[in-house]
Amino acid sequence: MIEVEIVGVRIELPSNQPLVLLKEIRGERHVPIWIGTPEASAIALAQQGVVPPRPMTHDLLIDVVESLGHSIVSVNIAAVEDNIFYGQLQFENGTTVSSRASDALALALRAKCRIWCADAVMDEAGVRITEHDEGEDTHTGPAVDEEGELRRFREFLDDVEPEDFAG
Repeated sequence: MIEVEIVGVRIELPSNQPLVLLKEIRGERHVPIWIGTPEASAIALAQQGVVPPRPMTHDLLIDVVESLGHSIVSVNIAAVEDNIFYGQLQFENGTTVSSRASDALALALRAKCRIWCADAVMDEAGVRITEHDEGEDTHTGPAVDEEGELRRFREFLDDVEPEDFAG
């Protein structure tokens, strides 16, 4: 398994299909996962630290899990088949529960847990987003690195199609 982080959520044009971009923490590969609009909203809200006045579905699930004395310790992007990504929730007692990848990611942000991607998934769906600006300083602070990462991702999305990831 390879530890990854969520770079962000974006709407891919012209299809208006949302996707979430994962990046390996100790590497340069990214995994784009096309997701549904509700899950994209849930991920984006959690990334921005927005706390809704009433719990949304993913917030509710975390509340239920915690009220039962359990916790999600990590989530895994365990497999990809026919461009469908499969997730897993890993609990502190060793229990693993199957999940849609998008729901697993939304829950990971709320549970503040680590996100892992199976080696086979990274090998099949991972892409390298290259730096186009040779003069860009790569030793800048986190905020500038995030902006550069998002800019490179947007440039990547301009040319990518879902079929590019078909096995």
